[in-house]
Amino acid sequence: MDFTKAAHAFQEYLKDYDQNNDKVKLKIVHTYGVVRQAEEISRRKKLCPEDIELAKIIALLHDIGRFEQLKRFDSFEPATMDHAAYGVEILFQEGMIRRFLTEDQWDDIIRTAIAKHSDFILENVADPRALLHAKLIRDADKLDNFRVKLEDDFMTFMGITEKETGALKISPQIYETVFRNSTILSSDRTTKMDYWVSYIVHIFDLNFRESMDIVAENNYIERLIQRVPYSDPDTARQMQEIQKHAEKYIREFQESPFL
Repeated sequence: MDFTKAAHAFQEYLKDYDQNNDKVKLKIVHTYGVVRQAEEISRRKKLCPEDIELAKIIALLHDIGRFEQLKRFDSFEPATMDHAAYGVEILFQEGMIRRFLTEDQWDDIIRTAIAKHSDFILENVADPRALLHAKLIRDADKLDNFRVKLEDDFMTFMGITEKETGALKISPQIYETVFRNSTILSSDRTTKMDYWVSYIVHIFDLNFRESMDIVAENNYIERLIQRVPYSDPDTARQMQEIQKHAEKYIREFQESPFL
């Protein structure tokens, strides 16, 4: 594996897309952010050099289907395209993977990890190494998504401003889901506050203590919640409760003897 060669091929692939488009730019920066997070988690877990390199290449390619989704629909919404399935299609059915890797010995692991990276629940992965990398890419993706939601232009990924978001209600079903320590189905979201809550509760789908340590070290939950001014009093109160619950979950996860 040669990550530098793969990254060069990725830059060539991106020439077919409008890199001045804010959504495309966001996804390019996100891709390399996920690469950094995948490498960081892998090093903290003391994985072998081959698995670290493999994790980086999976991270580089995990969202390759997003760019066609943005080109066709100018949208991140899951209903417009299954970007993970499309990524698998162009890489493995159309053979694009050979632009990034000459050898095919890691194809099954890469295919599984990309196909599963945005599933609501990770399941039906029997091979231990494929399962490791499926978990790694899911964690790395969520960690950089916390950065995206904290740092990037709010209008680009939400379609409305922070102030407009904070004036809205959280749907009762969404609020109740949080306290079951569950992530939120895209199809269950109704208001933009539902969307905002769904990004925060990605912590409930993290797999590794090393990933949760990164969340705690960056104080992501408090900082994310503070990004939006909650002018609706019910929403303001509920977000305080969500923050308390999430921070308690993080502490208990880090202290678990079973991880």
